Amino acid sequence: MRLLSLRLPALRRAVLFRARFGAFACAGLLLLGGCGPVWNDPYPAGERGQNILYSAFTERPKHLDPVQSYSEDEATFLYQIVEPPLQYHYLKRPYALEPGVAAEMPRLRRYDAAGRLLSDTADASRVAKSVYEIRIRPGVMYQPHPAFARANDGTPRYLSMAPEDLRKIRGLSDFAETGTRELEAADFVHQIKRLAHARLHSPIFELMAEYLPGLKELQARLADEAKRNPGWIDLTRFELPGVEVVDRHTYRITLKGAYPQFLFWLSMPFFGPVPPEADRFFGQPGMAERNLTLDWWPVGTGPYMLVENNPNARMVLVRNPNYRADAYPCEGEAADREAGLLADCGKPMPFIDKVVFSREREGIPYWNKFLQGYYDASGVSSDNFDQAVSMTSTGEVSLSDEMEARGIRLLTSVSPSIFYLGFNMLDPVVGGGDTREGRERARKLRQAVSVALDMEEFVSIFLNGRGVPAMSPIPPGMFGAREGEAGINPVIYEWRDGQPHRRGVDVARRLLAEAGWPEGRSAKTGEPLILNLDTTPGGLGDKSRSDWLAKQFRELGVQFVVRPTDFNRFQDKVRQGNAQLFFFGWNADYPDPENMLFLLYGPQGKVKFQGQNASNYENPEYDRLFERMKAMPDGPERQQIIDRMVGMLREDAPWLFGFHPKSYSLQHGWVHNRKPGNIVRNTLKYQRIDVARREAARAEWNRPVLWPLFMLALLLAAIVAPALRHWRRHERATAAGASAMPAADVRGGR
Repeated sequence: MRLLSLRLPALRRAVLFRARFGAFACAGLLLLGGCGPVWNDPYPAGERGQNILYSAFTERPKHLDPVQSYSEDEATFLYQIVEPPLQYHYLKRPYALEPGVAAEMPRLRRYDAAGRLLSDTADASRVAKSVYEIRIRPGVMYQPHPAFARANDGTPRYLSMAPEDLRKIRGLSDFAETGTRELEAADFVHQIKRLAHARLHSPIFELMAEYLPGLKELQARLADEAKRNPGWIDLTRFELPGVEVVDRHTYRITLKGAYPQFLFWLSMPFFGPVPPEADRFFGQPGMAERNLTLDWWPVGTGPYMLVENNPNARMVLVRNPNYRADAYPCEGEAADREAGLLADCGKPMPFIDKVVFSREREGIPYWNKFLQGYYDASGVSSDNFDQAVSMTSTGEVSLSDEMEARGIRLLTSVSPSIFYLGFNMLDPVVGGGDTREGRERARKLRQAVSVALDMEEFVSIFLNGRGVPAMSPIPPGMFGAREGEAGINPVIYEWRDGQPHRRGVDVARRLLAEAGWPEGRSAKTGEPLILNLDTTPGGLGDKSRSDWLAKQFRELGVQFVVRPTDFNRFQDKVRQGNAQLFFFGWNADYPDPENMLFLLYGPQGKVKFQGQNASNYENPEYDRLFERMKAMPDGPERQQIIDRMVGMLREDAPWLFGFHPKSYSLQHGWVHNRKPGNIVRNTLKYQRIDVARREAARAEWNRPVLWPLFMLALLLAAIVAPALRHWRRHERATAAGASAMPAADVRGGR
């Protein structure tokens, strides 16, 4: 049996080799046949062809509780879920408020100090209180939610849950039962009370406490209750005098004095409804440890509801099955019809069934997936600006040929925002101290810096031209902003040949000398002038920007120092008045000049009052004019007051006004009904996707390139073939040698 024992391993190796090679080849064929037309699709195969919008986010939302949320990153999600009483018309510009979940615009009645009803045209100074009566739509239902689930006896299904009941709960989908109920006026009153909740720290509490009587007293009572009660606080036990329920669908808010901007606040989630059942449900012990909170899982009546919240990877909204009848608008701006924005007039919304947001920490993967068709829209960053956009010699912007060929569209708008360089007016150098002479020298110094730092150049270099130099805090398109020669800042610009021209560095040097710092040195001591920019890493103090700023200051002979600190330390320095120069930005909450000009209102001082006036600017005349302007309706008289206020700011220069950013957005041709406008945030219900067109484009743009695989197969064959021929020759030689052995050896031997 020796021959068989010698040949068996060789036979086994041959069989195994052929089997493995065959399996490898078969697997490759199966892969080629099973991947379909698109191999690099990052989404599950089951989602192909579905009515899903795909988007991305770069910063995780920190708060989704409507009493706390105040950032753009959070608004992307929250405004689709929570419906305030009012909303902005999607297409009209200038922006116009309209009923959201309210049945009609609020009814306003104003009274004087004696309780007499005033006419609509009465001067705001006579108004002692303003009463807003808000009627909401009947029949509006909340999204399905376990907080509304009921047991057979009508009691809440998931109340007083034991720790073992929560052991397997990781999200709302783990609750087997859900329920719903009709939206009521009391839900809005409950949310307004939550503004004063001791544990929630609403960012608008201080502002609203100025107008809502009893709000500060309610905060004190709730703080005492929180000390005694570490768990859920029943807000129905506490009264708020300025807010009352009239009937099931009507409530009333009473404000001190006149505050016309309050209507804008009624379009924000701060004044949206929160059902008390949700507060009680999430307030149970053990819920917060599992991220089962309103801050993680907001509850609303909006067109979408949050079903997946993994802020490090993915956020998913799906259509609220209980959403009310809501029709797409039929009127807008003159150009909207030509742009196709009125084609869906009167059709029921929302159009999209599901919205998937993927976390993208890097810009390049985000951009590449957009070009592959896996994101439906994209912003335009500095890294991909040249690939996406072409600029003419006159500064006009158009899409690149590559983008045009893909059917991509460009949307642009000036954002209702401002980025500015703030001077801390409490700083002895740039603020001037207590003497009139010192303040005057410091004013000249601030003007010199404002002239020297060329914001047009900054925008061109670091933002690819995506910004408009700011002439005042008020962005273009908002009431109060002037155009043409009337709109320039005469301290910084002069008007020539129908255009504003920035004043030269010689003007900045003259102003610096008048400030007591000729050629950047003290006229008294000869010491050099050192200016410090306080910033955070990754902000406007980054190396390239810092180098640019240092260059501008060097031309004045001024020494420039960047003092980077972490975000919390930077905030502390600004709050305590220890910063000297700093870059800040502000996005308008609503399209009214009051929301921009209050940033320099004395009683909003950061150090004295913990307000939003980070420069700590104080001008008694400006403050008096602001008090008049903020309560006035738009019109010539209000414009005149705004002009005087802006003139003071230009002369005093507490800010280098910087720029208003321009928003550039790209969308694929299969996306419909997107209109730029940062003020309108509940945008998803209006958008529509042509799914078939998207599938065809993805298949065309992501066709698998097969020739490298075939080349690899040929290369493998070329490598394997000599070894296979060598093995066969070896086998033949072995077989020939075995056949020549004596018969006795074949039969015998163990």
